[in-house]
Amino acid sequence: QVQLVESGGRLVQAGGSLRLSCAASGRTYAMAWFRQAPGKEREFVAGITWSGDTTDYTDSVKGRFAISRDNAKNTVYLQKSSLKPEDTAVYYCAAAARYYTVSHDTGHYNYWGQGTRVTVSS
Repeated sequence: QVQLVESGGRLVQAGGSLRLSCAASGRTYAMAWFRQAPGKEREFVAGITWSGDTTDYTDSVKGRFAISRDNAKNTVYLQKSSLKPEDTAVYYCAAAARYYTVSHDTGHYNYWGQGTRVTVSS
């Protein structure tokens, strides 16, 4: 069983930047960030293959967010810039146990972190 621990969530002003980190206790394959805003379903934000050579983003964050990973540290990052109030949510890290590729489907991922809250004030 792999444990995922997110960090970096906080209150930030609109237009600001923030970096989230997710440390895994063991080897993972594809990894992703999802978010869930109050009253809404959990949605895919960004994903990265095991090798890091392919990334994928939901349309609303393209050009503003960047996902990366350091396999030597079993850590994935989400660099967020030009933050908007609609980015306010709990952000969850997810990891696949078998798949190298990224999916927007929550069922693709076997391990989840506890979430880190990001609040963007206007």
